[in-house]
Amino acid sequence: MPLRLAQEWFAICGGCEVTILDVGEPLLDILPKLEIVHMPVLMDHKLFGQTGEKTEMEIPEADVGIIAGGIRNEENKHLAQEMRRKCKTLIAMGSCACYGGVPALANLSTVQDLYEKVYRDSVSTESNGIPNEQIPPLTDRVYAIHEVVPVDVKLPGCPTTPELFVEALTALLEGRTFALSGKSVCDECPLIREKKAVSALKRPLEPIEFTPGEPLNTVRCIMEQGYLCLGPATKAGCGGHDGVPRCIRAYMPCRGCFGPLSDTANPMVDMMGALASIGLDAKQIPDRAATFNRYAGAQGRLRPVPKGGKPS
Repeated sequence: MPLRLAQEWFAICGGCEVTILDVGEPLLDILPKLEIVHMPVLMDHKLFGQTGEKTEMEIPEADVGIIAGGIRNEENKHLAQEMRRKCKTLIAMGSCACYGGVPALANLSTVQDLYEKVYRDSVSTESNGIPNEQIPPLTDRVYAIHEVVPVDVKLPGCPTTPELFVEALTALLEGRTFALSGKSVCDECPLIREKKAVSALKRPLEPIEFTPGEPLNTVRCIMEQGYLCLGPATKAGCGGHDGVPRCIRAYMPCRGCFGPLSDTANPMVDMMGALASIGLDAKQIPDRAATFNRYAGAQGRLRPVPKGGKPS
């Protein structure tokens, strides 16, 4: 009997849905084992009945539910609870679902400040009232899925990788446990480290020192070259079977999209320590809170900035 699968997307760009398409040929092996019962990006299954005849939002019963995106409004919250009720196993897919992702940068502002900025203070928008009819109200902040309902599996990444998606789904199909490594990106990075920076922090678009085609294990650590790399505070796993982190493979610093090392980790504290350990001054980064929590602003890591203040 095929596994019944339901999927929803909340506050997200849609990149994690593209990840499913990027699975490629392995998807042909998986699809016959699945019965997709709800997936807005693929099928026309309406939440209030196909003709709008129902008064309560509902989805079909499913063995596995996948939610991409964080919770930004009351409809997202209600639907996450419905997914939890109807799905035996719930997967948070992508960094928005796992940690709030880029949309959680909005947690640096209050909801009222967001409304004022978007509908009244923007130079490109005619100042007007705040819409409140037939749209769900915003929640007080962006939430990761597990802050609202229990989650069984987390697949981080912006977007998550096709390999990770296939690995997790295959494990569920075969009745195996799926778990991510507890290592950091630095633990899987092949670059050379001498534990001392060669210069002060540089701007991201300044050229990194390497020869095109040069083996990665002969290139100097990007952070020791003076570029902000979030590898010390970021969970490993983005490299898939290759094992080499995605950004490092492209001779670029890690941006932190696989999220913090654990739910209780503080990326800002971890990065301040990592920078200091090689002689770099974190005070050179003017927006440290947002930079170190770019993909992890839920769970209280980012909070509204007091009027006239700066993020700490």
